Amino acid sequence: MQKTKNKEKILKAVTTKSQYVEDKDPFQVQLEGGCELHLGEASVGFVRVAYQGSDLTSFQNTSWWPSPKGGRRAQQVCTVFNQYHVVNVRTQAQIDDICPHFLLGLLDAGKTDLQRQVRPEAWLSTGPSPGPGHLLLVCHVSGFYPKPVWVTWMRGDQDHQGTRRGDVLPHADGTWYLQTSLDVEAREAAGLSCRVRHSSLGGQDIILYWEQHRPVGLVFLAVVVPLVLLAGLAFWLWKCWKSHWRHQCTGLPLE
Repeated sequence: MQKTKNKEKILKAVTTKSQYVEDKDPFQVQLEGGCELHLGEASVGFVRVAYQGSDLTSFQNTSWWPSPKGGRRAQQVCTVFNQYHVVNVRTQAQIDDICPHFLLGLLDAGKTDLQRQVRPEAWLSTGPSPGPGHLLLVCHVSGFYPKPVWVTWMRGDQDHQGTRRGDVLPHADGTWYLQTSLDVEAREAAGLSCRVRHSSLGGQDIILYWEQHRPVGLVFLAVVVPLVLLAGLAFWLWKCWKSHWRHQCTGLPLE
């Protein structure tokens, strides 16, 4: 009878353990460590541990501290970790000394790229018509570096809420390209401008006014027509001079 009860207890214990493993496995532990450097300030190191996607413990001053949301498990983990004083001292040395020196080395190696500044080029165009009486105004910004840039359509000093920003796309030379568009009624296009703000501009934003944008056809006529008229006048004067009929051209008698 006693043996039967013992077997039942063992079987119950095994069953309970199997259910526990099934409920808890697999589990996920995440570890994050590093240091932060700020100009004129001491470096700040950190080590954090998360369990199942939630904060569990953090490391500071050679000790482990439970997360406020870690509960009893966090306290138990900290109790175990804090027993390894030598390991904790070495960990503190890693984040106080080795990590900042390593980070400074990375910054020095990448200084050329980090300090690189390339001014953007910007121009305006129209896209496919959104509908009758509407214009799709497009502001192109190209060839800038570094990547962060601010581009928007404006009316006066106010940002236009209808501005649609595209993705910042890379060029083969490492610079970037961006376009922003604006759907407006054709009669409301006057007074709009595109403003570009970038670190390479030294605080002097690029501002392109839509009134200055003219269709290529009008520019062609404005340039070519005067040239044709001047060429015709020059040809007429040359013909008069060569024929020696100055009296027909100027009304003066022949000598």
